[in-house]
Amino acid sequence: MKTGGVQPIPDIHIGRAYDQRDPECEIHYETFGRLADFFGRNTPAHRHYCFFQIHLLERGSINLNLDGQVYAGKAPLLIFTPPTIPHAFYSEEDSDGHVLTIRQEVVRAWFQSMPGQWPESLLREPAFVELADVAETPSYQRLLAWVQLLQQEFGQDEKGRAAALLALGQGILIELARILTAHGTSTVARPERSEDLRVFLSFCDLVEAHFRDHLTLTDYAGHLKVTEARLNDICRRMANRPSKEVVHERLLQEACRLLRYSAVPVTEISYQLGFADPAYFSRFFTKRAGMPPSQFRAAEHG
Repeated sequence: MKTGGVQPIPDIHIGRAYDQRDPECEIHYETFGRLADFFGRNTPAHRHYCFFQIHLLERGSINLNLDGQVYAGKAPLLIFTPPTIPHAFYSEEDSDGHVLTIRQEVVRAWFQSMPGQWPESLLREPAFVELADVAETPSYQRLLAWVQLLQQEFGQDEKGRAAALLALGQGILIELARILTAHGTSTVARPERSEDLRVFLSFCDLVEAHFRDHLTLTDYAGHLKVTEARLNDICRRMANRPSKEVVHERLLQEACRLLRYSAVPVTEISYQLGFADPAYFSRFFTKRAGMPPSQFRAAEHG
C-alpha cells in the first residue's frame, strides 16, 4: 500500500544520467560548467549513492545547501560530498571548475592503504572550504595540478588509462585530505541526522569488507546492532534501494572490474567472489548485467 509524504531525494548516477561513454567508470571527470549547464544552474536537492564527489571551483560563486546546511562562497573553493549526502546549489553563469565523482569502494581502498594517516570521520562528513587564503600555497597548487592531469587523462583513450586515473585520483585524495585537516572545514557532525547515516555508512563499510563472504542480511544487521527491517528501511531512504541490492551491486561491480582488467578465467573469478558454484555466478551476473560474464568481457575488450 502506497502512502503519501515526502518524496525520496533523487539519486543521480553521473555515468548513466550524463555520460554514456563509460557509464560504470570508477572515476569520472567533468567541468563544473558543463555539468551545471546539463543539470541546471539551479540544481535541486539530489544525492549520489555509492559515490564521493569533489567540486573544485576556480571561478565564480556558489550558493550551496549541503546536508541541510546553507553556504555561500566565491572561488577558489572546495566542496567534498560523501555518498548519499543530499546537496543542492545555485551558481552564477560564469562559475566553473572541476567535478570528480569517484566510487566509494575506490576511495575506501585508498584510505585503508594509508592506515592511521587521517581520522575515519574524514570520509563521513561533507565539507565546504573557501580557499582564497591558501590559493598560493604548494598544497593547493599540487591539488590543482593533480586535477588538471586527471582532466587530460580522462579525455583521452590511451593504454593504461584506467590505472593512470586511479593513480591521479589517489594523489588528489591525499592533497584533499591534507587541506581538510590542515585548514579545517566549514561543517560539523549533525547529531539530528547522524544515527541513520552512521548505520548506512557503517553498512557500506561492512559490505566492502565482507561482500565476498556472502553474509546474510541478518549477519550484517547483527554487526550493526539493528534489526534487519530497520537496516532495509535505512537503505531504502538513504539509497532508494533495499539492503540486499546494496550488497549485490558491490558484488556486480567487482565482477565487472575483474572481467575488464584481468585475464583470470570466469570460473576463477566466481570463486574469488565467494561463489561456490560458477553456474550460479553466471546466472547472478547475467540477471544484473544483461549478458553472461564471457560476453561482457568480450564486449569490453572488443
